Amino acid sequence: PTLKTVMAIEDVVKKADLAVSRNQIIARLPTKPMRSTLNVALDYLERRGMVLETKKGFIWTFNPSKKLAKAEEQGLEV
Repeated sequence: PTLKTVMAIEDVVKKADLAVSRNQIIARLPTKPMRSTLNVALDYLERRGMVLETKKGFIWTFNPSKKLAKAEEQGLEV
């Protein structure tokens, strides 16, 4: 996928109030990518920790908070 496609998919998931399925993402995009292209982009975003796939679809999870990063560094892993 092109960077433009990945950014458009990212934007759709980020703006969604609830989890969005693959079909809903395709419907909300201005251009309709192939299903394989969508899957590659979603896999990339998931590996980067930006989205999470649930039973109902994808949700946005990325939080660039510096306080959160500091808490993760100092936190205790159990």
